[in-house]
Amino acid sequence: MAADHFCQACRTPFANAFPLDENGLCPLCRRGMRGYDAAYSYGFYDGNLARLIQIYKYSAISTLAQPLSSLLSLALPRSERIDAIVPVPMHWFRRWTRGFDQTRLLAEELSKRTGLPCLRVLSRTRRGTPQAGLSDRERRKNVANSFAVPDAARVRGKNILIIDDVLTTGATASACGLALKKAGARRVTAITVARADRRFYAPELTGRARSTSVGS
Repeated sequence: MAADHFCQACRTPFANAFPLDENGLCPLCRRGMRGYDAAYSYGFYDGNLARLIQIYKYSAISTLAQPLSSLLSLALPRSERIDAIVPVPMHWFRRWTRGFDQTRLLAEELSKRTGLPCLRVLSRTRRGTPQAGLSDRERRKNVANSFAVPDAARVRGKNILIIDDVLTTGATASACGLALKKAGARRVTAITVARADRRFYAPELTGRARSTSVGS
């Protein structure tokens, strides 16, 4: 995924350098509102990639986890030192209604490709409402304190890679990262198959995010 301007910390892409400070940090990273240290995606959530993810998630084509995990491996820079892979957990009710946990399958497939252990250490403490259609601020509030790490010893001192399918505002990934760091994780990196292209509008200023975005 290419962009001319992006945050040096969270890798959020921008249409120009105006939102970035002299250190290349976006407003949220400057204010310490990100729970992860870096975020990477294979491409933007658009076109064929978006359709492929939608088929995977909503038509329960679980075999697509293999090719999608290959895109995850391509998106992860070789310079990132990772000790373990952790999927963003799905609430049990949503898993029951959907029929499978698409993020867990992606994480397990990536674990096979990389040889890194896949740890199911994150748990959801509450269900929350769907993120689609919420502004940045509403998304962060919706997932605040929604995740916990019951067994902190499994992540303490480790560099953790959290997995999800789509990153929209980063609110969910950030909440997971905060829970992992509270448990003692040294560094948290997020990786997704796709990322919403938010370079050309600012939800914090205009109010609402595009309702077509489906990720965290």
